[in-house]
Amino acid sequence: MHKLAKLSLANRSVVALATAIIAVFGLVSLGSLKQELIPSFETPQAAIVTTYVGASPEIIDKQVSQPIEEAVRKLDGLVSSTSTSQNNISIVRVEFDYGIKSAAVTEDLNAALATLKGVLPAEADAQILSGSFDSVPIIALGVSSSDNEALGKILADVATPILSGVPGVREVAVSGITEKRVNLELKQSVLTANGLTQQNIVTALQSNGFVIPAGTLTDGSGNISVEVGTTVESLKAFKDLPLISSSTVSLSGLFGGGTTTTPSIPGMPSIPTVPATPKPTLTVSDVATVTYENAPVTSIARVNGSEVLTIAITKTQDGNTVAVSHGVQDKIAELKEKLGDVTITTIFDQAPFVEQSLENLTTEGLLGLTFAILIILVFLLSFRSTAVTAISIPTSVLITFIGLYALDYSLNLFTLSALTIAIGRVVDDSIVVIENINRHLSYGEPKKKAVLNAVREVSGAITAATITTVAVFLPIALVGGLVGELFRPFSFTFAIALLASLLVSLTIVPVLAYWFTKAPKALANETDPVKAAKIAEELREVEEARERRSWLQRGYLPILKSTQKHPVITVVASFMILVFTFGLVPLLKTDFIGGSGSAGFVVNQELKPGATLKQESEAASKLEDIVLKIDGVDVVQTTIGSSGDGRVAFW
Repeated sequence: MHKLAKLSLANRSVVALATAIIAVFGLVSLGSLKQELIPSFETPQAAIVTTYVGASPEIIDKQVSQPIEEAVRKLDGLVSSTSTSQNNISIVRVEFDYGIKSAAVTEDLNAALATLKGVLPAEADAQILSGSFDSVPIIALGVSSSDNEALGKILADVATPILSGVPGVREVAVSGITEKRVNLELKQSVLTANGLTQQNIVTALQSNGFVIPAGTLTDGSGNISVEVGTTVESLKAFKDLPLISSSTVSLSGLFGGGTTTTPSIPGMPSIPTVPATPKPTLTVSDVATVTYENAPVTSIARVNGSEVLTIAITKTQDGNTVAVSHGVQDKIAELKEKLGDVTITTIFDQAPFVEQSLENLTTEGLLGLTFAILIILVFLLSFRSTAVTAISIPTSVLITFIGLYALDYSLNLFTLSALTIAIGRVVDDSIVVIENINRHLSYGEPKKKAVLNAVREVSGAITAATITTVAVFLPIALVGGLVGELFRPFSFTFAIALLASLLVSLTIVPVLAYWFTKAPKALANETDPVKAAKIAEELREVEEARERRSWLQRGYLPILKSTQKHPVITVVASFMILVFTFGLVPLLKTDFIGGSGSAGFVVNQELKPGATLKQESEAASKLEDIVLKIDGVDVVQTTIGSSGDGRVAFW
């Protein structure tokens, strides 16, 4: 490895140019890195949701869930599959090995469903739901006005174009809008009298209201596309959808009306045939009372006690969380202008917490860098040597930023934590090299020879130490599952930083030491080789004597001699310390990621089974009033469902 130092000294201008290029590209990479809370990762899980209207759980399980499960179990990389069969719906959840992209999961599941064509009931409609961590909204807005129902009619049309224009936005989802639906109250007696069932209505709805291409007509003027059918665009058109064309037998011919007879068969009398009289075709309104009204409310969302409509914004995989959030915040004024008299509240926003977390880690990293430089100055007692080491630290960090950009990683809690930890280790290689160079210079060796000899002595040691440390952290990247997805960027960041520090210490540091360090004054102006050699020999004796009298050796050597005289005690004491350390492990708290430091809290409220939505709302309202009175609470978001519980989150 010392040959790198020799090559660097022979090409000092190239090393200087390379260092400048590293600095430029490192700063550019730093500015291009995304800022996120945690690393972006794919969740290789999906759900196949199949609706089969009118089917019981037993039919759903036998005809839908089981065939789908049998098909997906043949897929490569499948870890597990579970199914849930309920009235009208089947949910098959699948999990694949981590590392498989969501797009690949969806593609494989689509291929599996394609093999079931003709096996699943014709009325069954299957959909695949999958996603990644990027599908979690990064910012949510609550919008309210004096008339939320009227607001809901225009909110999606206004908000979606405005917010979708922000670079990095993947989806703008509006929820809380009052849904309308068509209700059918069946006239069972009419259905029975005409031999119809509910399935006949379902078939009619599926068979009508579509526009189907029917080819083209060609004449001298050109081609005209022909379409058959009409869309259902009004409640009246829905009511008039035909159900069945039926005919009944009229007996009028038996009572004087016109009749025909069947051909005579020898030995048998002629049988009169009664002509069929068509009966008007039945429509949906003939067999059901059709109404168009609001769908039942199954959940309620409130912000600071007022019901709101919510806008959830998710980013693309390449989007920058902080940049997207700021872009959305900048569009709020335009959104208010277009919507009129509305109140827009930021329910939650990842950006401030991400920025605060990254700022804290950056501050800690800079403090670590500062203290490392000060400690180096105290031990080396040389501003020039300290400056060389101080330059090597940011150079290693900038190389790490280039590596993060090349691997498409972001600045997040894990990568910045790795950098913060690595700063203390990054400086080690450079300190060892520059300290040994100073020692050889103090012995009176020529500058170039001193640099090469110093690097030759320690290159093997620092290489072994660095590779060993990398070997400890790099295997974390091989861990599977969710832990591997999160800690892989941490592992690579730490490994890149350490390997960069080794490269810098063997290439850049020797060149900087050659330029910035000075030989002893006694040799500075000596031109006679014989006298220079004699002075160098004297300097070496003086320096070695000074090293033996240094406060560090005077403090350390007695301890070393004492442990060597009592090896058994030393080994037993070391073993006891090891046992004591492992004994503390059960007392440590265990958690997945640990306290996030977020200023938000969530309170879950449970009611007795059977509680109505109104009762849940009233109970949550009391909790809202209590929380809103607490000093420092800015936003209280309440989500009330129909399952007997509610959630109140506040910041």
